[in-house]
Amino acid sequence: MKKAIYRKFVLVILLALGLCTVIFYLIAGNILLDNTRKDLLYSLQMVDAMLDYDGDLKEQFSRMDALSQAQAAGLEKGLLSGDSRRLTILTTGGEVCVDTDVDDTAVMDNHLAREEIRDALEKGVGCSMRYSETLGTSMLYAAAMSSNGGYVIRLAIPFKGISEYIVVLLPALLLAVGVTLLISLIIADRFAKSVTKPLGEIAGEMDKIQQDAPDFHFEQYGYEELNVIAKTTEQMSRSVKSYIRKLEFEKQVRQEFFSNASHELKTPITSIKGYTELLGSGLITDETVKADFLRRITKETDNMTNLINDILMISRLETKEAEVTMNEVRMALILEDAVKTFAPLAVENQVAVMTDCRPITVWASHQHMKELISNLLSNAIKYNKEGGTVHVRITAEDGDMLLEVRDSGVGIPEGSRQRVFERFYRVDKGRSKKVGGTGLGLSIVKHIVNFYNGTIEMESEVNIGTRFLIRIPIKKRDSDL
Repeated sequence: MKKAIYRKFVLVILLALGLCTVIFYLIAGNILLDNTRKDLLYSLQMVDAMLDYDGDLKEQFSRMDALSQAQAAGLEKGLLSGDSRRLTILTTGGEVCVDTDVDDTAVMDNHLAREEIRDALEKGVGCSMRYSETLGTSMLYAAAMSSNGGYVIRLAIPFKGISEYIVVLLPALLLAVGVTLLISLIIADRFAKSVTKPLGEIAGEMDKIQQDAPDFHFEQYGYEELNVIAKTTEQMSRSVKSYIRKLEFEKQVRQEFFSNASHELKTPITSIKGYTELLGSGLITDETVKADFLRRITKETDNMTNLINDILMISRLETKEAEVTMNEVRMALILEDAVKTFAPLAVENQVAVMTDCRPITVWASHQHMKELISNLLSNAIKYNKEGGTVHVRITAEDGDMLLEVRDSGVGIPEGSRQRVFERFYRVDKGRSKKVGGTGLGLSIVKHIVNFYNGTIEMESEVNIGTRFLIRIPIKKRDSDL
């Protein structure tokens, strides 16, 4: 990366120097040309002031030749050589009267078509530059109208522009290029280090991701982009840690689930096997005992069936793979059936069940709503006290159905409130074994509520009671339309 930065810097500097050189050459050339034109015109004014146009112009040229030569040399600062400068006086018709380079002006062509002569006649002054075949060099011409208006004075000098100074400027230019390149390389080195060093540090920190619990530490860098990379890396690290913790938790939940499911299934299977072996051994001859064994086998089979059905329901609710039949469900009928179903259990536990249900119709699965109310109601009855009460209230609020189940039972200890919705979790295993059940009731409730994008709230105090408040949308969801 450093080499790439060096190459880019050198390339940019060379391009910049080249562009600056071209611009300098053009600007300096134009400035030199403009100043030279002004000097020539000034020289023409001096010559015009020295001439007597009524006298012999050629004789006057001879007398002032030395002066004009010195004057021109001084004004042009070396650009006008004494032998190559040329002074000419022409009539307004373009005929040459006097020329310092030609003795017999009669043989000279008419100069009226020359650019500088035309401009002088039209504007008072004129300048032009063209190549001289005779001298083999470019000539700069300046012409001006005489003070009496009867003549045009022209002065010409060899002019190569800024190229005359190339030999003088080249060493300075090379020195400037060398110094500039040296400075640019120093700057490039510092810039490369300021970029590559933080990148190396970031790469070094990112290597820690292979560790079990990477802990990243980044400095505050001088470039915001690098700080963004560092910040993003830290966020990714936190996300990875969170994801790993989630995977570990899910792994633990699965292990606990399989362990609990195996245990819950093993118990009835063991009972069924024991009763079956006794019946098959022929040792039991009493018909009453046989009937009791068969009743127990049927009960254990029902328990297994209920457990498997509950597990399958949770699985379907989690994956949402099973096709669910949605229709309008009248909650009053669901609640009425549930109360009738658990009436014997309520009588057995000496618990009074009271209901308050508004005529609400919910777009949902009939089976889901039945399971929701049945699990909450059965738990409220089973974990209640003798002479206790259960209140079930169903109403509507802000487009949602509110289902409230409140009991005066044993309550849930604070340390268990976060886990009661876990599969097979039991607060009091001894009591749970006595009252029966699969241990999946509240887990099913949670999954049903999540399936309908609802919410569930729980309040509980030991020996005072527990309250569940569930909110489920009444109308169809977008996915059901």
